[in-house]
Amino acid sequence: MQKILVTGSAGYIGSHTCLVLLQAGYQVVGLDNLTNSVAQSLQRVQQISAKTMDFVVGDVRDARCLERVFADHKIDAVIHFAGLKAVGESMQQPLRYYDNNVHGTLKLLEAMRVARVKRLIFSSSATVYAASGRPRFIESSPLLPSSPYGWSKLNVEQILLDLSASDSAWKITMLRYFNPVGAHESGLIGEDPNGVPNNLMPYITQVAVGKLKQLAIYGDDYATPDGTCIRDYIHVMDLAEGHLAALKAIESLQPGATAINLGSGRGNSVLEVVAAFEAATGQRIAYKIAPRRAGDISDYFADASLALELLNWRTNRSLLEVCQDAWRWQHQNPQGFGK
Repeated sequence: MQKILVTGSAGYIGSHTCLVLLQAGYQVVGLDNLTNSVAQSLQRVQQISAKTMDFVVGDVRDARCLERVFADHKIDAVIHFAGLKAVGESMQQPLRYYDNNVHGTLKLLEAMRVARVKRLIFSSSATVYAASGRPRFIESSPLLPSSPYGWSKLNVEQILLDLSASDSAWKITMLRYFNPVGAHESGLIGEDPNGVPNNLMPYITQVAVGKLKQLAIYGDDYATPDGTCIRDYIHVMDLAEGHLAALKAIESLQPGATAINLGSGRGNSVLEVVAAFEAATGQRIAYKIAPRRAGDISDYFADASLALELLNWRTNRSLLEVCQDAWRWQHQNPQGFGK
């Protein structure tokens, strides 16, 4: 039974991935500084799975904390989520993003090297791609981020490529995923952002539950059919299962660092998602058009064929299920985890 360290474990994607790992029979050690999350999410993960996991409150930038974690646990592999993730916020606070996302990863890698743990799945992002006019991104598409957040992810990817080139014992999978949405079908865990959400689906659900007055749609003059941005929305449980698939496949991959897209392979506009949510839930969503956000590009979605080839993974859940699960989570938890 392998023991997996999950950084950022109490966060949105981290908590759902911890659940999938526990259900698949792995032992899990979670690490999170709880800046944008709460420990209650992992309590609910254990409730759903009827299994226990270890949890450490700590920061990946804290070398002593990492040293203790690797000393106390025989870790077989690491799934690294810990970091900041809002494009717009990164435009305003670039130093904070580089410190958390790049510096934090360097500290983690050094601790892994000392502990001789050389299996890593890294949470990267589709924001590493260039806005090239070709919205379907494959792993070999040009890389040119448009935000400090995207650059922080690409910087880490380069570090991982250099590290694995220097030592063939490393096996690293860099998962470039698109737009995670939805929640676990139980409604017990889901996305619970601080303040006004930066992402579309929790913004919609908070309007639906009455927590926010109306949805702000940032720009309706993009070169898309309805003028609003198009994104590849992937159910968070599909995404979590993608991390499980990557973990199972990592030994069969070539040594080095391999980038793999995780997405549905199709795009939906903001207005299409709003319409789908209304149809799936019967909730009316009031919205207003706001100015474009710095760092946003008009449209992109994944070519996920490499994930099917290397990981035997594809998405299984529809946009309808995304909307139903997201609403179930928000309806049952109007204040999120109550933090």
